[in-house]
Amino acid sequence: MRPVFPHRGLSAAALAAALLAGCASDTPTRAEVEAARVAAEAAEIAARTPPRIRLNQSVADAAAVYMAFSRDMAALEGGFTNPEQIQAALRRGAAYDPEQISRGLVAYASILALQSPEFVSGVRSLADDQVTRERIVARIVADPSYASTLPGAEAAAGLVMTTMAADINALGRAANSIENDAYAIQALYDPRRSWGVAEVVDREGRLEAAKARSAQTFRPSAEEASRLFAAAHSGGGALPVSGEPRKPPYPPAVVNGLALAALAALGYAGENARANTDALQFDRVSQGCLAMSKLNLFQCLAASRPNYEDMFCLGRHIVRDLATCSRGAAMPAPIVTVSDVRPADPPPPAPAQTPIVITPAPAPAPAPSRPITISPAPTTATPPRPAPSLTERLNTEPARPSGD
Repeated sequence: MRPVFPHRGLSAAALAAALLAGCASDTPTRAEVEAARVAAEAAEIAARTPPRIRLNQSVADAAAVYMAFSRDMAALEGGFTNPEQIQAALRRGAAYDPEQISRGLVAYASILALQSPEFVSGVRSLADDQVTRERIVARIVADPSYASTLPGAEAAAGLVMTTMAADINALGRAANSIENDAYAIQALYDPRRSWGVAEVVDREGRLEAAKARSAQTFRPSAEEASRLFAAAHSGGGALPVSGEPRKPPYPPAVVNGLALAALAALGYAGENARANTDALQFDRVSQGCLAMSKLNLFQCLAASRPNYEDMFCLGRHIVRDLATCSRGAAMPAPIVTVSDVRPADPPPPAPAQTPIVITPAPAPAPAPSRPITISPAPTTATPPRPAPSLTERLNTEPARPSGD
């Protein structure tokens, strides 16, 4: 990815030369010399002063889409009272483009990182002139993980991962609620059973509608996008987020989010740097995971017949998969530690035993023989086991991977 640098004004030397050139025909007066000196000093100060934070509007728009969709899905819960409620939730959940949600995840991470004053000031403290700023920008563009080594990165990563973990956990709770309700509605005592076990109306039509809605892209909420845009340019603390610092290594979305935030802190992620910010929003992990989730959703809907199985498809392949894909991209992989191998302790010595002498008892007198009649035990037929439902099969078969 080639760095894109916004155009800057004349350097101090060039500005002074331009001013003096205008007076080349005549000997400059003392006032003109003084004006050139003041202008040159002002230009030097401007070159040493970091530019204001710049983040283009498209990043805020993408972040608003991810945040709105994620929290909308986390608000779902079990307790559906009719089939239309299930279908309405499916329509809401199926209407997302995997690439758009994936890009929004990274964009949201970058705005969260910009809420760390330690990170914003730490990045800006390294670049006291334009040449140094451009050198840092070039390194970040060439290797986004470089931003993870900048001052304050651990504090920013803590904000990102703590905030996103809370959203991901909320999605997990919603998925549990919906999936458990898919089991509960099958019980004989559940008053919803009559329609819960009934076949979905227009199964083919609702599958084709889900596929069509999956190709659509969201329009961000203007109010939410504006709030995130202002928060990104605040220098930190505009959003109510907190979290303990996290040490590297960081997962992919956090690495790119820190890189995007660092460019913004240096003033190099504005409207004239869309090439850089667009490239940094690409996250292979979450995009591949969400694309696979869509295929699993379509397969689940194609096989589903009763309404309660549509409930399961909603909980598993929309809400839970969104949590799983976000977790894989923004949360560290669990670390499994194995303790050192210790040799087994030798068994304790057996205590000394006194030999025991057993005297055989006299054999009993033989009983008179008589015929013994054994009646066969009555046999009972084992009733055949009913075939498992789709929901039972999906929950007992080994889970297939849902992403890269």
